[in-house]
Amino acid sequence: MTESPLVTDRRRAADEHAPANCTPVSRAVAVQLAALSHPARIDILKHLSASRSCCCREVVEHLDLAQSTVSQHLKILVEAGLIRFEPDRQRSRYELDRAALADVSASLAALVDSCCSGR
Repeated sequence: MTESPLVTDRRRAADEHAPANCTPVSRAVAVQLAALSHPARIDILKHLSASRSCCCREVVEHLDLAQSTVSQHLKILVEAGLIRFEPDRQRSRYELDRAALADVSASLAALVDSCCSGR
């Protein structure tokens, strides 16, 4: 699967503002944390965690948001690697990537530990 132009643009923007010695891992974590920075996307992740997978319509019904808004939030989460997208005839399915979310959690915990270890 190739990167979408939106992901490329976000990474380019992150690269422009990141120090030259910033690691690719730090950049990837920053993209994932940015994807988590909207309350609707947090709610989408919670909804997906309660089911094996679901289609956009099911998320729309759960969140009571416009379909176009939910689609955009899902796209951001897919591009950040936090959920997976599977085309399924006329209704595409979305599934939480639990391993990716666990990696974000571990990265954030390591960051907090490194910042707070001097206390």
